Amino acid sequence: MVQLFPGPAGRIEALVDNPGAACTTGRGEMASAPRATVVIAHPHPLHGGTMHTKVVFQVAKAFCRLGCAVVRFNFRGVGTSEGRFAEGLGEIEDYWSALEFASGRYPGTELWAVGVSFGAWVAMCAGANDDRVANLVGIAPPVGLYDFSPVRDSGKPKFFVAGERDEVCSIRTLEAFYAHASEPKDLVVIDGADHLFSGQVTELADAVESLLG
Repeated sequence: MVQLFPGPAGRIEALVDNPGAACTTGRGEMASAPRATVVIAHPHPLHGGTMHTKVVFQVAKAFCRLGCAVVRFNFRGVGTSEGRFAEGLGEIEDYWSALEFASGRYPGTELWAVGVSFGAWVAMCAGANDDRVANLVGIAPPVGLYDFSPVRDSGKPKFFVAGERDEVCSIRTLEAFYAHASEPKDLVVIDGADHLFSGQVTELADAVESLLG
């Protein structure tokens, strides 16, 4: 269901997915509270990233199957979200607005910060500094391109999924970062996968379900 919520640069466009049929009544209403509320940030806006990117879509569906409510949204300047690209700092502000929207829509549930590529940096860093966020999840996190130190030093559970042949952030770079990250943490590497898991998004979804199921 398409939603609009206020952001620092204007209205932000979002899609909200409730958990699967096991968590709903026959009238389509929630039978019980979701396990958690997941807020997903998409890849870089200037490189075609949107909340409809195939990887984002499949990750959202994986979390729905785990009984989570999912909020995915377009950063400022993408789709019908107002504003323009703000070099990452503005996108982190967008993410905090999305967390506020999600916590208001599903009060009392844990928030999980999830992102893909550039969105992993945004979501994980924003989540590391928000007491409402319980888990940090990075899909193809470009740890060699952005400052992930707030994530590295966070004591929150951290989950990473990456492709063995990631051409944006090499697996060696990620493994070196991971080695110095605080516990608790977990890392899954998908054999043969590139940065956006071309042809392997189903394997990615399976990995997400295995990590957080």
